[in-house]
Amino acid sequence: MHSAKQDALNTIQQLPDTVDTEEMIYRLYVLENIRRGQQDAAEGKTQTAEEVLKDIQSW
Repeated sequence: MHSAKQDALNTIQQLPDTVDTEEMIYRLYVLENIRRGQQDAAEGKTQTAEEVLKDIQSW
């Protein structure tokens, strides 16, 4: 598994040279949220689709 820093560097290196700072920040934001989701899943901190739908219906 790569470190967060290495993943960020790899993500930025894959972007075109014309990319602006806002797009880079957005891509890193998405990457971090994916990493958090994977960590939560590994730790069993998830909900079933039914639980999510039930929560949404209570809004």
